[in-house]
Amino acid sequence: MNDTPIEQQLQDLHRQYQRLVEGMSRVIVGQRHVVDELLVTVFSGGHNLLEGVPGLAKTLMINTLARLLSLSFKRIQFTPDLMPSDIVGTNVIEEDHTTGKRVTVFVPGPIFTNVVLADEINRTPPKTQAALLQAMQEHEVTAGGKTYPLSEPFFVLATQNPIDQEGTYPLPEAQKDRFLLNTFIRYPKLDEEEQIVERTTANASNDLQPVCDQATVLRYQRLVRDIPVSKHVTGYAVDLVRATRPNESGVPDFIQEQVAWGAGPRASQALILTAKCHAALSGRINVSCDDVRHLALPVLRHRLACSFAAEAEGITTDDVVRRLLETVPERKTK
Repeated sequence: MNDTPIEQQLQDLHRQYQRLVEGMSRVIVGQRHVVDELLVTVFSGGHNLLEGVPGLAKTLMINTLARLLSLSFKRIQFTPDLMPSDIVGTNVIEEDHTTGKRVTVFVPGPIFTNVVLADEINRTPPKTQAALLQAMQEHEVTAGGKTYPLSEPFFVLATQNPIDQEGTYPLPEAQKDRFLLNTFIRYPKLDEEEQIVERTTANASNDLQPVCDQATVLRYQRLVRDIPVSKHVTGYAVDLVRATRPNESGVPDFIQEQVAWGAGPRASQALILTAKCHAALSGRINVSCDDVRHLALPVLRHRLACSFAAEAEGITTDDVVRRLLETVPERKTK
């Protein structure tokens, strides 16, 4: 039980957030929106699907974040021949030297860590991708009929290459829906790319010092969920999500034309949770519709699908969400 006023706790979180951003900037050049969305993922207790072409420091970014948070980190390279047991672990038979009997021993896989980097997650078949589902939803894995809890906090930060589709397997919708956010990593600006070249071609050391620890991360995750949200903000988030469903009554005409299927209830939950976290990282207790709008793209872009007609016209889910943000009104406060 924390007797410190929630406003003071939020100011402490805001200071930690600033220190984390500063620590990340010592290693990562630019990409501020990516850093912010990763931190929202962490303090919301969710998972993130990062998309970007090779060479944009996705692995370095995630490894640096784990070091700053004093969290254990493991990288799994997803390949076509990767098996579910390569992720969750397997049972092996060993001989007990004291009794001479053979016993079954569970050998944990790399999923048993705080931060899992699922690198190029779409390069492995759906059967292996599905091995992550239980871990992502329940924070536990089942092997050999036994269930093993994962250490907390637990995050899956997966990467995808959006341009090289040869030899890839699209993520099932149920898998994508487990990711709280879908973050796009874009090419750096000219001055940022010059800084990257200068840093990486010189003898430079980054002696990063941890900013917080596991217990602190868990405490701030609970703090984020304690933040109250006004009914009109919750209503706006729900209205936004329901407006993505082409079969819902009263949706805009362009949704019926451009969307094959819309987002489910997890999207409404994600909008409110990430809006709470965005306000908290800013040191605010009041969550506004602006906080919802700020996270709408990374929350919704992977939870709806464009129709064939929209794809033929080059319309993306980002285009649909942006248009919705201009269309769906806020609810009036009472």
